[in-house]
Amino acid sequence: MAQPRIIVVGGGFGGLAAAKALRKTPAEVILIDRSNHHLFQPLLYQVATAVLTPSQIATPIRSILRNHKNVTVIMGEVTGVDKERKQVLVSDADRQAVPIAYDYLILASGATHSYFGHNEFEEFAPGMKSVADAVASRNKILQAFEQAEAEEDPILHRDLLTFVLIGAGPTGVEMASALAVLIRSSLKSEFRRINPASARIVLVDMAPRVLPPFSESLSEAAKRRLEKLGVEVRLGHSVDRIDADGIVVGGERIPSKTVIWTAGVAPSPAGKWLKVETDRAGRVRVQNDVTVPGHPEIFVVGDTASFEENGKPLAGVAQVAMQQGRYAGKVLHARITGRTPPGPFSYFDKGTMAVVGKGFAVLQSHKVRVSGFGAWLAWAFVHLQFLATSSLRLTVFLQWVWTYFTGQRGSRLIVNHHGPQPAKAAEDTPSKSAVA
Repeated sequence: MAQPRIIVVGGGFGGLAAAKALRKTPAEVILIDRSNHHLFQPLLYQVATAVLTPSQIATPIRSILRNHKNVTVIMGEVTGVDKERKQVLVSDADRQAVPIAYDYLILASGATHSYFGHNEFEEFAPGMKSVADAVASRNKILQAFEQAEAEEDPILHRDLLTFVLIGAGPTGVEMASALAVLIRSSLKSEFRRINPASARIVLVDMAPRVLPPFSESLSEAAKRRLEKLGVEVRLGHSVDRIDADGIVVGGERIPSKTVIWTAGVAPSPAGKWLKVETDRAGRVRVQNDVTVPGHPEIFVVGDTASFEENGKPLAGVAQVAMQQGRYAGKVLHARITGRTPPGPFSYFDKGTMAVVGKGFAVLQSHKVRVSGFGAWLAWAFVHLQFLATSSLRLTVFLQWVWTYFTGQRGSRLIVNHHGPQPAKAAEDTPSKSAVA
């Protein structure tokens, strides 16, 4: 008798947790992702600010699941789901909309940037959801200093060395503080014609305070820390316009050549694929066993799912995705092996953290509210534990220690993968040795 086929869409926190939970299940598991690697997104900003290299926060999915003999990994992009035929449609480099049949489906397809109806902002304010995004941001930041060093007109230095981050949630706060540390420590003695410490960092959000998910006391502590690092915090005003020369916020124009979007996210189009009820953000409304109403064979987890607990929707964070993915795997294992399935999904909140520069973080867990160096140590320990492999934990730990004590970064390379070859102009004129 053929084994049932389980398709897992997405190799992020939720999809990977589901695949791991199915390790001993007598089923054929196929994990599909458009990238070949699992990305530890909470540390993307450290790649963008040159603390870590891309290979320190991303691991090939095949490598992670190499000992899971019942799991097959396919690199491709899921573009649709046919519920009636029980098929997912997958496209890759040379094939489009190839149907792959399933008996059970776990959708852990994640989220992307949301510009809140202003998609025209994307051209001038890229977000950070992938390794490529982080490297592009790193390139842009480092290039700004190189351009300023070469620029003869000191008046133009202001625009080149003004960095604007839009969104004061955890990503924006962590990015702004890390950028401030990069500028005021690692770069301060390496330029001769400009003073890196004169750079301006502006954090903008329409919310009344930074880190809205945290308590007011922790939010205020984070704001004070940001301002101590030299970050300008602009709150209570939405962005009216973004172009190649800067932004307009609250009627004021801020000239800048580097604007980075760290605000909202939008779920994958899974709701449209399934043609089922979604919440206002477009996330699929799931039942208490994270299945789609009327389709017990389809599970939706992580950023793509809308799951309410105690009357409030769960946040789109890694812990929710991991716990839901693991739960979906356990439910399917029980069904397939004829065992008693677990009860309704219940999220165990382990707390929320955000780092605000060197040696400072805020931590909130139930009634516990902590800020400072102790919270930063807890943040570092937790993030090390969540990295995919022990080798990454070691290399990241060593890099953090080295950067903490020396200020030296893991990778400050400007890498333009699609730029022209420097030698191209020389090739047009034969050299003496070439014609000798």
